[in-house]
Amino acid sequence: MIYIIIVLLVIIIIMLMLYNIVINKRIKSYQNINQKVTSLNVLQDFMGTVGEDSSVDDKIVKINNILIEQYAIKYSTIVVFDGTEYVIKASNVDKKHWDTLRNLQNEEIFKDSITTAKPKYITVNTEEERLPYQKMEFGRAKSAMFFPLYIDNVYIGYWIIESGRMHAFDNVDTTILEVVKENIISIFKIVSYQNIVESIARQDLYSDLKTSEYLYEEGRKIIDKYTTSTVCMFKITNLEETNIEFNRDTGNQMIIDVCDYIKSKLSEEYLFVRYMGPKFAIVFSGIEIDGVVDFLKDLKKEVEALQVEDVVAEEENENSKSGKKKKVRMTSPKLNFILTTYYKGTALETILKKLEEYLDTAKADENDINNI
Repeated sequence: MIYIIIVLLVIIIIMLMLYNIVINKRIKSYQNINQKVTSLNVLQDFMGTVGEDSSVDDKIVKINNILIEQYAIKYSTIVVFDGTEYVIKASNVDKKHWDTLRNLQNEEIFKDSITTAKPKYITVNTEEERLPYQKMEFGRAKSAMFFPLYIDNVYIGYWIIESGRMHAFDNVDTTILEVVKENIISIFKIVSYQNIVESIARQDLYSDLKTSEYLYEEGRKIIDKYTTSTVCMFKITNLEETNIEFNRDTGNQMIIDVCDYIKSKLSEEYLFVRYMGPKFAIVFSGIEIDGVVDFLKDLKKEVEALQVEDVVAEEENENSKSGKKKKVRMTSPKLNFILTTYYKGTALETILKKLEEYLDTAKADENDINNI
């Protein structure tokens, strides 16, 4: 009888062990599914952030916050080399520790990771220990994972996650974190183009206007408040002629006078930029073409009535020691306008290119207001 009981107990134990194995497999399966769902949600949040009307720096900060929230990370810091120094682009660590975090590339423990492009996991084993890169801090982080960031085999910086617990990342699926790292790199690739546009917008010397790049980033935030807007480009058709027949100083003065007058007539919601050479662009935010044409007709008449004097001749008269003054010639600007409608979310740069092509191929003596 006792043997039967023992056999039954052994069978029960075996069945329980098998059941436990099955349950563990299911738990791992659910965990993997949950991790995949989390990663998918993170990627969707990343892409949503990229499409937002905000600066590159704001997007990176938001991406870091998404990582912290979705993966329950205690500390997350993204550091990028900007060409001259390492800069913390995003971090939820107290700023008093930033000097340490922005110089981790100099720490011996991470140099091999940077060279091999492989992540580095470090942790302490006792409460009294501190991580090798911690200089003045105790208790904040007890374990960390360091991920070097590369774009097309070029090292651009690193992402480091930290925990206040020892061995916090012992059982973390590094495959998932590698996917997250690649997503961070992908985002940097995307926003790098935005960063270029943000950095190349300049203030034109003579017109005192922003250059055309301004429209594609900061300007678009204003334009896209509205479903449709009118985009206008005009060309000072006799600018080159003025430079030749008079002089370049007079041509520059013509640009200054034209732009100063037009700026004085425009609302702050309307964007006015120097597009290229004698071409300028105005975006009438939220205004239909019909509401712009009459305004431009009046504006064109007023601008073309401006008198621009020969700057060089006038300076010679002012500096004349004999007291004799020459007759100063005058000229007036001639403008050719082209208009079209911009729809929110469409390619503004493509529209401007079409307007530019129209003005460049128009007859030299065309002096009108047209729309396409």
